[in-house]
Amino acid sequence: MPHDLTVFIVDDDPAVRDALGLLLGLRGYRTAMFAGAEDFLAARRCDWAGCLLADIRMNGMDGLSLQARLTELGCAIPVVIVSGHGDVALARAAFKANAIDFLEKPFDDVKLLGAIEEAYARERQQRGAERRRAGGLALLAELTPREREVMQLVVTGQHNRDIGPALGISVRTVEVHKARLMGKLGVDNVADLVRLSMLDE
Repeated sequence: MPHDLTVFIVDDDPAVRDALGLLLGLRGYRTAMFAGAEDFLAARRCDWAGCLLADIRMNGMDGLSLQARLTELGCAIPVVIVSGHGDVALARAAFKANAIDFLEKPFDDVKLLGAIEEAYARERQQRGAERRRAGGLALLAELTPREREVMQLVVTGQHNRDIGPALGISVRTVEVHKARLMGKLGVDNVADLVRLSMLDE
């Protein structure tokens, strides 16, 4: 199991928490357990990653409300909603809020583990995208003001012969700036340059 990811179990039934913790622990998953949504929100840190397994019916804030609150906070951790009572309307609401799955108690272990693995895959994909974005922004920050000006004109489709007069520099100087900025950004074509430039928008 990836040890940087955790299954966060939020359920007000201690027996359910213990059973889930035991099942997942035996399968090699790292877990953290909370007796309610409020406890999870109070403890939550921005760097937590993995999967949230939340009961839909709890004392205080329910699972759907917790899911909505996390969305409001900008937290995109994948959510699996669990319920002791199958309810089509609740399932639809959970899926509309981008839940990975809606599972009924008692759990089918295979479905539960499959949902967690799907959540982990989504989390890894999202974190990879965030790392690529951060890396791209760091590269863009290395550009000089002139290189940034040249890049902005290149990505709008202008040619070197048009960029030179627009910036009051020679075409040869444009070529030098363009070569330098593409080298700094590690790109060798305009399509990749456009993709990187869009990170800064």
